[in-house]
Amino acid sequence: MSSWVSHLPEDLHTENLVGLGMNAEELDENGRLTERLVHDLNRDPSLPFTADSFDAVICTVSVEYLTRPLEVFDELARVLRPGGIAIMTFSNRWFPPKAVRIWTELHEFERMGLVMEYFNRTGQFVDIETSSLRGMPRPYDDKYFHEMPYADPVYAVWGRKNDPGKSIH
Repeated sequence: MSSWVSHLPEDLHTENLVGLGMNAEELDENGRLTERLVHDLNRDPSLPFTADSFDAVICTVSVEYLTRPLEVFDELARVLRPGGIAIMTFSNRWFPPKAVRIWTELHEFERMGLVMEYFNRTGQFVDIETSSLRGMPRPYDDKYFHEMPYADPVYAVWGRKNDPGKSIH
């Protein structure tokens, strides 16, 4: 669920960075991507990749729009290599007409629990953790600095695909 920006540190070097999203023009603007695929996971939750082919999957500010999240999370587990990590990040700002109903009815901290449940329901993730970050100042040159001097909170939920060769902890 990629777009025009990857939200990755500039100093993070990747051999391949695949972007899957719904807008070809936005994907084309993302210069970090080595591969781009236009695909709507709400129409077809299957991921067009072979099993055990990714070290990491990152979804930034999109989990709240998944209409078939359990199927998508099963697919995340399928395409991750054993020990690979899946990371979901989101904020308290989203598009209400596009978000799934349960998202709109939960408190922002409860949403981390919902995403944890998506991971748990696959039965294939371990070491599931959460984090939240609040109160960070916006950069002075941010276009929203004067009306909102603090950045939106960021919530993250992540887990590792179980590696049958290692003990679960």
